[in-house]
Amino acid sequence: MEKEKVIIFWFRRDLRLDDNTGLSRAMSLGYPVLPIFIFDPGILNRLEDKKDRRVHYIHQALTQINDELEKCSATLNTFYGKPIDIFKKLIEEYDVRGIHCNRDYEPEAIRRDKEIFEFCRSIELSFKAVKDQVIFDKGDVLKNDGTPYTVYTPYAKKWREKLQPEDYRPVKSETVHFFRQHRKEIISLETLGFVKTDMVFEAPYLDDKIIDHYDQTRDFPALLGTTKLGIALRFGTISVRRCVTFALQHNLTWLSELIWREFFMQILYYYPHVVKESFRKQYDSIQWRNNEAEFQRWCDGQTGYPLVDAGIRQLNVSGYMHNRVRMVVASFLCKHLLIDWRWGEAYFAQKLNDYDLSANNGNWQWAAGCGCDAAPYFRVFNPTLQAEKFDKHQEYIKKWVPELGTSDYPEPIVDHPMARDRAIKTYGKALK
Repeated sequence: MEKEKVIIFWFRRDLRLDDNTGLSRAMSLGYPVLPIFIFDPGILNRLEDKKDRRVHYIHQALTQINDELEKCSATLNTFYGKPIDIFKKLIEEYDVRGIHCNRDYEPEAIRRDKEIFEFCRSIELSFKAVKDQVIFDKGDVLKNDGTPYTVYTPYAKKWREKLQPEDYRPVKSETVHFFRQHRKEIISLETLGFVKTDMVFEAPYLDDKIIDHYDQTRDFPALLGTTKLGIALRFGTISVRRCVTFALQHNLTWLSELIWREFFMQILYYYPHVVKESFRKQYDSIQWRNNEAEFQRWCDGQTGYPLVDAGIRQLNVSGYMHNRVRMVVASFLCKHLLIDWRWGEAYFAQKLNDYDLSANNGNWQWAAGCGCDAAPYFRVFNPTLQAEKFDKHQEYIKKWVPELGTSDYPEPIVDHPMARDRAIKTYGKALK
């Protein structure tokens, strides 16, 4: 029996049918497009909490895609296994005329894609990964000498200079070109070893009421002043082109945040050592205290510093932490407690709904003073002053630390002046 001719489109960090570059390219090639998603046990097995909101979010987003595909007499084919093994099976089942996807910039993803590319090349099959989750690809925004930027400000300046309307114009796809199949249900969470959470997937929404005032409200955690689109950008349920278009129309400060996202992505791409080492390698000689009991108090939101504790508790309960508070919480761990930034980065990686390796790593190294574009190591956030400035009436703090002011709330784990002095001396000694 003759096998069906198809182009495979592999969904990854782009969980949407609209404005999807790789999908649009696959659609243009004249063969029916077989859409797939692979649950990779190599990734899932690292998630200790089987009540993981991110897996549930992905599952709901895939279900929505499947609902839309059913209207086109198509379905999303989901698999559980190592990607290279899944593709070998699909090539046996179909007459595959090409595999298309959108490019990923994380070191492990690059290694995975290289393995699949080499296999495809060995059997003379096309494997194409294209730019989609960023406005500018690797190599698009470089210094005049062809080297990558390692400081945000000049990178952002060049990024803005290069930006043209065609860079953020939406990509259109014709849904009539999907391979016709009866609906298949998404592999269940239970089969994957996970369970449902309180996460409810909602189509991402660009709210002008928030974004118009983003520059004025983003630093105040008690206000609804941020977009909370981190998870949508992380998993591609919204297009970055759509976000940039909206930012240009409504708020350039929010555009700056989107540029930060791309800056950290290209840092990770060009300097993959940052996954395990400091960007500035001399910082790896810092003599961290790494007191496990103090780290546990930080994880539990029991440091005695209300803004720090409110942030950690918000994270532990909801999987989200306000960005200003993330900076204070991270600085406190690294500078006040002298605990290795990698401990905090790993904790955030477990907990954050919008966890993204490049942003998480870049921001933790920024907080620790060991990353690119780092503030001088002697700048140490005062969490009490930060609370007075950004949560003056303690609305945010009281929500998450209701026992504040009672005997149930602990005394500060460290004295701020002492901790600041200790951090500066420790850093200074390491960097001589």
